[in-house]
Amino acid sequence: MKQRLEILHRRFSKAVSSHSLLYFSTRPCRFPDTHPNHHDDNGNKIDHRIQYDNKKKKNPITREPWDRSFQLHKPRGQHLLTNPRILDAIVRLAGVGPTDTVLEVGPGTGNLTVRLLASAHRVVGIEVDHRMVDALRRRISDIGLDHRLDVITGDAVKTQFPEFDLCVANIPYGISSPLIGKLLFGQCCFRSATLLLQKEFARRLLAMPGDSEYNRLAANVRLVADVELLMDVSKKEFVPCPKVDSSLVRIRPRAGHPPPVDLAEWLAFTRTLFTKKNKTLGAIFKQKKKIAELFEISQIDSKGSRDAGENDGSRSNIARFDDFDDNHGDPMEINVEEKEGVDALEVGPFKEKIIRILNSGGFGEKRPSKLSNEDLLHILQLFNKEGVVFH
Repeated sequence: MKQRLEILHRRFSKAVSSHSLLYFSTRPCRFPDTHPNHHDDNGNKIDHRIQYDNKKKKNPITREPWDRSFQLHKPRGQHLLTNPRILDAIVRLAGVGPTDTVLEVGPGTGNLTVRLLASAHRVVGIEVDHRMVDALRRRISDIGLDHRLDVITGDAVKTQFPEFDLCVANIPYGISSPLIGKLLFGQCCFRSATLLLQKEFARRLLAMPGDSEYNRLAANVRLVADVELLMDVSKKEFVPCPKVDSSLVRIRPRAGHPPPVDLAEWLAFTRTLFTKKNKTLGAIFKQKKKIAELFEISQIDSKGSRDAGENDGSRSNIARFDDFDDNHGDPMEINVEEKEGVDALEVGPFKEKIIRILNSGGFGEKRPSKLSNEDLLHILQLFNKEGVVFH
C-alpha cells in the first residue's frame, strides 16, 4: 500500500510540474525589477515597452508652406505639390544643369520654382492666374533670386514660348494634351520635357501598339519623341487633394530629321483611324459619310493644286494643338462644308479605290490599335500617292 502511494505521488508531482511550465511559458514576459537592464546608471526605472514604441515612430514629412491667402480652384487644375522629397526628385530626374534655361508651365506659388532656380541658370514661368503670379514673385524676391526668374502672365497654350533647354512642370490636367502637342509640333527646340501628369493620361501616353490603352495620343507623340515613365506620385501629396494620382514622365524629342509627312495631314489621318480604333480599316472606310467627306477633301485638294500652278504640291503644315488627342470633334467635319446630293456615280469609284489601296498593302483586315507608326505612315503614303488626302 505504501509503495503504491509513492508511485501515485510521483505521477501527480510530474503532471503538476509539466502543467505549470506550460502555463508560465504562454504568459507575457515581464522584466523583473532586479533585471540588470531595468534601471539606468542613476537607478531610475526604464520602461522598455515605451522605448520600443518610440523607435517605431517615423518623423513626419515637413510640407511646403501654404498660407492660404487665396482660394485654389480645382476646376482649373490648381493643385500644389507640397512634398519636398518629390519636388527635389523632379529636379534631379529632369537633369537640370547650371547653364540651362528651364520653362515651367503653371509654377503656382513656387514650390518647384525655388528648386529649379537653385540648379538652373534661368527659369521662365508661364502662369495664367494673377494671384499666383503675385505670390510667386514675392516668394522669389524674398530669397533674392528674382533676377533669374521671368514670369509671363497668360495661357500657356496661346502664349508664344521663349527659347529654353528643358521644360519641367506640374501642369494643370486640363491642358496636358494641347501643351504636349505645342511642345512637340510647334517651333520649340529643347532637350526634354519632364511633366507631372494625371496617371491615367500618362498611361495612355506610354501605351504601345497592341495595348488596350493604345490610342491616337500615343501614336502622335511617338511620331517625333520617346516617352519614359519616371515615377508615380500619390494624390495625397497635393493641396488640395485631387481625385486621382499622378505620374512623372520624360518626353525626349528625337534628334535628326523630322518625319517625312505633312503634320496637318498626319493628324487628320490618325483622327480618322482612331475614332474606331478596334474596327478593321476596311470597315472604317466603308462608312458612307466618311467616304463622302474624303471625296470632297480630295476634290478640294486636287483643285487647289491645279490653281496653285507650279509649286511643290505641299499643303499647309498648320496644326491645331487642341486636335492632338482623340477627345475633340472630327477635323474633317470642321474644315469641310458638306454638300447636298453628292454624285453617287463619282463616290462609288472613289470608295472602290480606297478599298483597293488598303488591300494592295494587306491592311484591309488590320486594326489601328495594332498598327505601328511605320505601318500608319506607309498607309498614308499609299493613300496620298493615289490622290486620297485627309486634310
